[in-house]
Amino acid sequence: QVQLVESGGGLVQAGGSLRLSCAASGRGLSIDVMAWYRQAPGKQRELVASITRAFRTNLAGSVKGRFAISRDNAKNTVYLQMNSLKPEDTAVYYCSATGTVALGAAVESGVAPLDAWGQGTLVTVAS
Repeated sequence: QVQLVESGGGLVQAGGSLRLSCAASGRGLSIDVMAWYRQAPGKQRELVASITRAFRTNLAGSVKGRFAISRDNAKNTVYLQMNSLKPEDTAVYYCSATGTVALGAAVESGVAPLDAWGQGTLVTVAS
C-alpha cells in the first residue's frame, strides 16, 4: 500500500515563509515525478510545481521566484519551500507521485502504474 504524508502547513503572515514536506512510503516504489498541487476555496486544483527523478523542475508562473521544489530520491520525499507568501497562496496543498510500484518481490511479478495523492495540508496566508 502506498502512502503520501504531507506536513508543514499552517498559518503565516503575508511575506513569510513555509516549507512543506511529503514523504512517500510503500514497497517497491519507483517514483518518476513528484509534484505539488493546490486548491483554493471555490477554485479548481492547480499544479504548483513538479520535479522529475533527474531533478528537472517546473513551476507555475504565479510562484516562480518565490517557491522552490526539491526532492530526496533516497527518502522518496519532496519539499516545497515557499517564500514571500501572499494571501492568494492560501489553499490546501496536495502532493502527488507518479511512477510504478512492484507487484511482488520478484522481478517477474511485474509492476503497476503509480498515481498517488496525499491527504492535503492547509496553508493560510494572512494579510
